[in-house]
Amino acid sequence: MNISESTALVTGANRGLGLSLVRLLREAGCKKIYAAARQPAELGAGVEYPVLLDITNPEQVTAAAAQCHDVDLLINNAGIAKFTPLLAALSTDNARAEMETNYFGTMAMCRAFAPVLKRNGGGALVNVLSVVSWFNAPMQGSYCASKSAEWSLTKAARFELRSQGTRVIGVHAGYIDTDMTAALTLAKTSPDDIARRILAGIERGDEEILADERAQALRAELLGDYGPFEAAMQQTWDRSRPSH
Repeated sequence: MNISESTALVTGANRGLGLSLVRLLREAGCKKIYAAARQPAELGAGVEYPVLLDITNPEQVTAAAAQCHDVDLLINNAGIAKFTPLLAALSTDNARAEMETNYFGTMAMCRAFAPVLKRNGGGALVNVLSVVSWFNAPMQGSYCASKSAEWSLTKAARFELRSQGTRVIGVHAGYIDTDMTAALTLAKTSPDDIARRILAGIERGDEEILADERAQALRAELLGDYGPFEAAMQQTWDRSRPSH
């Protein structure tokens, strides 16, 4: 996919990785960039196409799909992390909030924009996941569960949307140096570096982007080659659909 010829929508664009993605898309010559946030006033100067969007709000998701009718590159970056354990937390409130945003909110965006992408030639749908999609760190157990669910959602969308020409891409990274991880004293990668690797992967046509060294190392350590299995699953899905 050629970034300079695309019309993009980035969710969670007011800070961190989303902010970097918008800026680097602009530097790459992206034809048109919609920047979405729950508070568009936080997007700052220079954003030509702001979008009011809380991805957990069905009405706002529907309105965004209508407003951004020309999008052929959707980057689902919006997400939350509460950094609480699963069972030791005082309540299930954080787990519900993470699942509502990271899983159900992303699903709502995929469902709303799948027909938009189809009308515009297929394009690409990018879900920003995490290395904890692959394992559970119990200190943030509910967040890991939501990201694992989002990874599975990404694969399901890939199976379903391949026939319309939409490339579905999952991005995996470790800790990114953003407001979300400000309290953590661990090795982090700059959001600009992650954004550059995401855009490079989109242009290469990757379906899985390992956006930092931690993602690359953990992918090799934890997961084998599941490509043949997923190819067989794609065939199973394709055979289940009515022929046209």
